[in-house]
Amino acid sequence: MRVKRGVPARTKHKKILDSAKGMQHYRTRSYRLAKQGVIKSLRYSYRDRRNRKRDLRALWITRINNASRELGLSYSQLMAGLKAKNVNIDRKMLAELAVNQPKAFEAVVNTVKETK
Repeated sequence: MRVKRGVPARTKHKKILDSAKGMQHYRTRSYRLAKQGVIKSLRYSYRDRRNRKRDLRALWITRINNASRELGLSYSQLMAGLKAKNVNIDRKMLAELAVNQPKAFEAVVNTVKETK
């Protein structure tokens, strides 16, 4: 007796086509193109989850640099001073202070300036 594969194939195709819902043109209608697009998008999402960490760190450094330059220190001087003072605060928190609590960030910068 032969096995008919209509239902599993339809299920498999539907799963891929649902995943390709936001794509354009034939990628939403053609199973073959939808599958290619879904595989590519999963590859991009895997890569970009790692790249997001790189991008956010660069953003934090930019924010810290801008805020510290307004107070008379460059980013590198600030980070070297924090390391010399053994102040363990990461860049994410420094950027958060620089944007949302400028007075607290100024206090951190002043502790570095005292060592000079």
